[in-house]
Amino acid sequence: MKRILAAAVVATTVAASATLPVAGQGQGQGSLAAAAPALVITAHNGNPVPANWTMPKTPWGEPDLQGVWSSDDATFGISRGGGRGGAPAPTGLYLNDEQYAARVKQIQQGVVNAEQNATSTFRSDFARRAFRQTSYIVDPPSGVMPQTTAEARKRARIGDRGTFGDGPFNDFDSFTLYDRCITRGIWGSVARVVYGNGNRIVQAPGVVAITYEMIHDTRVIFTDGRPHINSGIKQYLGNSRGWWEGDTLVVETTNLTDQTSIGLNGNGLRHSDKMTMVERIRRVADDMVQYQLTVNDPVTYPTPFTMSIPLTPLDGGVILPYECHEGNQAVRNSLSGERAEEREVTADLTRGVIRPRRSPNEPAIVRRGATPPGGRGGRGGAPAAPADGDQER
Repeated sequence: MKRILAAAVVATTVAASATLPVAGQGQGQGSLAAAAPALVITAHNGNPVPANWTMPKTPWGEPDLQGVWSSDDATFGISRGGGRGGAPAPTGLYLNDEQYAARVKQIQQGVVNAEQNATSTFRSDFARRAFRQTSYIVDPPSGVMPQTTAEARKRARIGDRGTFGDGPFNDFDSFTLYDRCITRGIWGSVARVVYGNGNRIVQAPGVVAITYEMIHDTRVIFTDGRPHINSGIKQYLGNSRGWWEGDTLVVETTNLTDQTSIGLNGNGLRHSDKMTMVERIRRVADDMVQYQLTVNDPVTYPTPFTMSIPLTPLDGGVILPYECHEGNQAVRNSLSGERAEEREVTADLTRGVIRPRRSPNEPAIVRRGATPPGGRGGRGGAPAAPADGDQER
């Protein structure tokens, strides 16, 4: 089923006031990008951009990235790994013909299921196009995202998983910023999840703005040469400055907090405030944009790493409203549920039943003192939701 489009036109004016250079800027413009990999174009399945294709330009002469794009078609994993049913792991960045044919069939069946067989009033977004790409990660060449360091893992906290974890839930810090409808961070706002994968890009002379559909963040990226803000000012999405290298928009982001994560929906172990990011964004066809993001956080990861994926047109072409706070019951229900479980544990204790606190991911049918099927897992004994959080409440 295609998206139902019922959106009002919203006019947004970005006032770009001039800023003066300040002390303590850190590395100069371009130094981070110089150390990051060049753009890896995967959108053409390992082939170059067609020579007969012409890059569209804005009226003021810059490459035109504008449109409403989506990662819905980026159906491959973050890291390269084995296939379903014990299939061997791809050894390169692209599937072979047999593997690609299987993916095409899977995508086609997914379209049929979504458009003809779905019965729920809630419809997840789905892919329409198959790519040969085997992983988001293109550097290191293994296609495997580096593990966090042992030292970084000492910072792990209950709130890294939030409602996708086992709690306990005692206050706002027990939840992710995604649970709290604040932000998913830059990485988490681009990586494909079950829905809400839209990215709207608009341009004006000296500025590019990117709006993310879920949690409705908007980044304003100045391309007029102004410096980064003072290094002492930290922001959830950092401070981004961009420039054009030929047809590619290059963006350096600094001034990040240590409150977001590199994971699906922005969940997982938090990075440090020393992290920097480099993005390379280039239109490679009328209906494709190549998006690349390099992460460098020596406090959290042993080496930098880079993801690069094709973005394709969002079904319907409109970013849908995402009234997160207005409909968010996750925090309230988790806190009230935790208090109810505390009362149940106390009541059981007075009856001589000694049992551990029940995890919120255990089946609701579990009775006092009973052993839940499958232990401390998900529904019906299934594993608990992953820390990355590719689900929505």
